[in-house]
Amino acid sequence: MAALVRLVAPTTTPLSLSEVKAHLRVDDTDLDDVIQIYLDAATAHVDGEWGCLGRALVTQTWRLTIDTFPTAEIKIPLPPLQSVSSVGYYDSAGDFQTMIEDTDYFVDDQSEPGWITPMTTWPTTLDAINSVRVEFVAGYEATSDSPPDYTANIPADIKQAMLLMITDWMDNRANVMPQSFNMIPFASATLLLRKKIDLGFA
Repeated sequence: MAALVRLVAPTTTPLSLSEVKAHLRVDDTDLDDVIQIYLDAATAHVDGEWGCLGRALVTQTWRLTIDTFPTAEIKIPLPPLQSVSSVGYYDSAGDFQTMIEDTDYFVDDQSEPGWITPMTTWPTTLDAINSVRVEFVAGYEATSDSPPDYTANIPADIKQAMLLMITDWMDNRANVMPQSFNMIPFASATLLLRKKIDLGFA
Protein backbone atom coordinates (compact mmCIF):
# COMPACT_ATOMS: atom_id res chain seq x y z
CA MET A 1 0.00 0.00 0.00
CA ALA A 2 1.25 3.49 -0.85
CA ALA A 3 -0.07 6.99 -0.26
CA LEU A 4 0.91 10.48 -1.36
CA VAL A 5 0.41 13.71 0.56
CA ARG A 6 1.45 17.11 -0.74
CA LEU A 7 3.27 19.01 2.00
CA VAL A 8 4.14 22.21 0.14
CA ALA A 9 2.02 23.37 -2.80
CA PRO A 10 3.45 25.18 -5.84
CA THR A 11 3.77 28.94 -5.43
CA THR A 12 2.64 29.61 -8.99
CA THR A 13 0.93 27.98 -11.97
CA PRO A 14 2.79 26.43 -14.94
CA LEU A 15 1.61 29.36 -17.08
CA SER A 16 1.31 32.97 -16.01
CA LEU A 17 -1.91 34.89 -16.45
CA SER A 18 -0.12 37.22 -18.87
CA GLU A 19 1.00 34.26 -21.04
CA VAL A 20 -2.56 32.98 -21.24
CA LYS A 21 -3.97 36.42 -22.03
CA ALA A 22 -1.40 36.91 -24.79
CA HIS A 23 -2.44 33.59 -26.33
CA LEU A 24 -6.11 34.56 -26.08
CA ARG A 25 -5.35 38.04 -27.45
CA VAL A 26 -6.99 39.66 -24.46
CA ASP A 27 -5.58 43.09 -23.64
CA ASP A 28 -7.84 44.37 -20.87
CA THR A 29 -8.43 43.04 -17.35
CA ASP A 30 -12.19 42.49 -17.56
CA LEU A 31 -11.87 38.71 -17.89
CA ASP A 32 -8.88 38.18 -15.61
CA ASP A 33 -10.89 36.35 -12.95
CA VAL A 34 -12.51 34.04 -15.51
CA ILE A 35 -9.21 33.32 -17.25
CA GLN A 36 -7.57 32.56 -13.91
CA ILE A 37 -10.30 30.03 -13.13
CA TYR A 38 -9.60 28.23 -16.42
CA LEU A 39 -5.85 28.41 -15.81
CA ASP A 40 -6.30 26.82 -12.38
CA ALA A 41 -8.55 24.14 -13.89
CA ALA A 42 -6.03 23.34 -16.63
CA THR A 43 -3.28 23.13 -14.01
CA ALA A 44 -5.35 20.72 -11.90
CA HIS A 45 -6.01 18.62 -15.01
CA VAL A 46 -2.33 18.00 -15.74
CA ASP A 47 -0.35 18.53 -12.52
CA GLY A 48 0.27 16.45 -9.42
CA GLU A 49 -1.09 13.18 -8.09
CA TRP A 50 -4.48 13.50 -9.77
CA GLY A 51 -3.22 15.13 -12.97
CA CYS A 52 -3.41 13.20 -16.21
CA LEU A 53 0.38 13.34 -16.71
CA GLY A 54 1.46 11.74 -13.44
CA ARG A 55 3.97 14.59 -13.15
CA ALA A 56 4.76 17.54 -10.94
CA LEU A 57 5.23 20.72 -12.94
CA VAL A 58 6.08 23.65 -10.68
CA THR A 59 8.30 22.89 -7.65
CA GLN A 60 6.37 21.21 -4.83
CA THR A 61 7.05 18.94 -1.84
CA TRP A 62 5.42 15.55 -1.24
CA ARG A 63 5.48 12.67 1.22
CA LEU A 64 5.32 9.10 -0.06
CA THR A 65 4.23 6.61 2.58
CA ILE A 66 4.57 2.85 2.14
CA ASP A 67 4.08 -0.07 4.51
CA THR A 68 7.57 -1.52 4.28
CA PHE A 69 10.76 -1.25 2.28
CA PRO A 70 10.71 -3.09 -1.06
CA THR A 71 13.21 -5.75 -2.03
CA ALA A 72 15.02 -3.33 -4.35
CA GLU A 73 14.61 0.36 -5.19
CA ILE A 74 11.84 2.75 -4.20
CA LYS A 75 10.48 4.51 -7.25
CA ILE A 76 9.54 8.13 -6.57
CA PRO A 77 6.33 9.24 -8.30
CA LEU A 78 5.59 12.62 -9.86
CA PRO A 79 8.74 13.25 -11.90
CA PRO A 80 10.89 15.12 -12.43
CA LEU A 81 12.51 14.45 -9.05
CA GLN A 82 14.56 17.37 -7.74
CA SER A 83 15.72 15.93 -4.44
CA VAL A 84 14.88 13.57 -1.60
CA SER A 85 14.51 15.51 1.64
CA SER A 86 14.37 12.53 3.99
CA VAL A 87 13.83 8.80 4.27
CA GLY A 88 12.47 7.62 7.59
CA TYR A 89 10.93 4.46 9.02
CA TYR A 90 9.59 2.88 12.19
CA ASP A 91 11.96 0.17 13.30
CA SER A 92 10.90 -3.17 14.77
CA ALA A 93 10.71 -1.58 18.23
CA GLY A 94 8.35 1.12 17.01
CA ASP A 95 10.93 3.94 17.15
CA PHE A 96 11.18 6.33 14.20
CA GLN A 97 14.57 6.37 12.50
CA THR A 98 15.94 8.73 9.86
CA MET A 99 18.33 7.42 7.21
CA ILE A 100 21.29 9.40 5.85
CA GLU A 101 21.71 10.06 2.14
CA ASP A 102 25.01 8.86 0.61
CA THR A 103 25.60 6.78 3.74
CA ASP A 104 22.43 4.66 3.90
CA TYR A 105 20.91 5.21 0.47
CA PHE A 106 21.58 6.56 -3.00
CA VAL A 107 19.28 8.87 -5.00
CA ASP A 108 18.88 8.77 -8.77
CA ASP A 109 17.31 12.11 -9.69
CA GLN A 110 18.08 11.78 -13.40
CA SER A 111 15.74 8.93 -14.30
CA GLU A 112 11.99 9.27 -14.76
CA PRO A 113 10.63 8.35 -12.37
CA GLY A 114 13.51 8.91 -9.97
CA TRP A 115 14.37 6.27 -7.43
CA ILE A 116 16.33 5.55 -4.28
CA THR A 117 18.20 2.40 -3.42
CA PRO A 118 20.01 1.27 -0.24
CA MET A 119 23.76 1.27 -0.05
CA THR A 120 23.56 -2.28 1.32
CA THR A 121 20.08 -3.47 2.32
CA TRP A 122 16.99 -1.74 3.60
CA PRO A 123 16.48 -1.95 7.39
CA THR A 124 13.76 -4.03 9.01
CA THR A 125 10.59 -2.06 9.72
CA LEU A 126 7.74 -2.37 12.16
CA ASP A 127 5.11 -4.80 10.90
CA ALA A 128 2.44 -2.11 10.45
CA ILE A 129 0.95 0.09 7.80
CA ASN A 130 2.68 3.35 6.81
CA SER A 131 6.01 2.34 8.34
CA VAL A 132 8.18 4.07 5.72
CA ARG A 133 8.08 7.76 4.81
CA VAL A 134 9.92 9.45 1.97
CA GLU A 135 9.72 13.22 1.62
CA PHE A 136 10.82 14.66 -1.71
CA VAL A 137 10.79 17.76 -3.88
CA ALA A 138 9.42 17.36 -7.39
CA GLY A 139 8.79 19.55 -10.42
CA TYR A 140 10.82 21.41 -13.01
CA GLU A 141 13.46 23.52 -11.29
CA ALA A 142 13.59 27.30 -11.29
CA THR A 143 15.94 28.85 -13.83
CA SER A 144 16.82 31.75 -11.55
CA ASP A 145 16.49 32.79 -7.92
CA SER A 146 16.03 36.54 -8.22
CA PRO A 147 13.24 36.55 -9.06
CA PRO A 148 12.57 32.79 -9.13
CA ASP A 149 11.16 31.52 -12.42
CA TYR A 150 9.59 28.10 -11.88
CA THR A 151 7.96 27.85 -15.30
CA ALA A 152 10.73 28.40 -17.86
CA ASN A 153 11.90 24.77 -17.75
CA ILE A 154 8.43 23.27 -18.16
CA PRO A 155 8.32 21.59 -21.60
CA ALA A 156 6.76 23.68 -24.34
CA ASP A 157 4.36 20.92 -25.39
CA ILE A 158 2.81 20.82 -21.91
CA LYS A 159 2.38 24.59 -21.92
CA GLN A 160 0.93 24.55 -25.43
CA ALA A 161 -1.52 21.83 -24.48
CA MET A 162 -2.70 23.89 -21.53
CA LEU A 163 -3.11 26.98 -23.70
CA LEU A 164 -5.23 25.01 -26.18
CA MET A 165 -7.37 23.63 -23.35
CA ILE A 166 -7.97 27.09 -21.92
CA THR A 167 -8.77 28.52 -25.35
CA ASP A 168 -11.28 25.76 -26.00
CA TRP A 169 -12.95 26.28 -22.62
CA MET A 170 -13.11 30.04 -23.16
CA ASP A 171 -14.66 29.57 -26.61
CA ASN A 172 -17.22 27.07 -25.31
CA ARG A 173 -18.30 28.55 -22.01
CA ALA A 174 -21.93 27.66 -22.74
CA ASN A 175 -21.26 23.95 -23.02
CA VAL A 176 -24.52 22.02 -23.39
CA MET A 177 -23.07 18.63 -24.30
CA PRO A 178 -22.85 16.49 -21.14
CA GLN A 179 -20.74 13.87 -22.86
CA SER A 180 -18.02 16.42 -23.54
CA PHE A 181 -17.73 17.66 -19.96
CA ASN A 182 -14.50 15.83 -19.27
CA MET A 183 -13.06 16.05 -22.76
CA ILE A 184 -10.07 18.13 -23.80
CA PRO A 185 -9.14 19.19 -27.35
CA PHE A 186 -7.56 16.48 -29.49
CA ALA A 187 -4.43 18.59 -30.04
CA SER A 188 -4.00 18.98 -26.28
CA ALA A 189 -4.43 15.25 -25.69
CA THR A 190 -1.83 14.49 -28.37
CA LEU A 191 0.71 16.88 -26.86
CA LEU A 192 0.15 15.60 -23.32
CA LEU A 193 0.41 11.94 -24.33
CA ARG A 194 4.10 12.45 -25.07
CA LYS A 195 4.72 13.52 -21.48
CA LYS A 196 2.46 11.09 -19.67
CA ILE A 197 4.08 8.78 -17.16
CA ASP A 198 2.55 6.20 -14.84
CA LEU A 199 2.88 6.81 -11.12
CA GLY A 200 5.88 4.75 -10.02
CA PHE A 201 5.05 3.68 -6.51
CA ALA A 202 7.43 1.34 -4.77
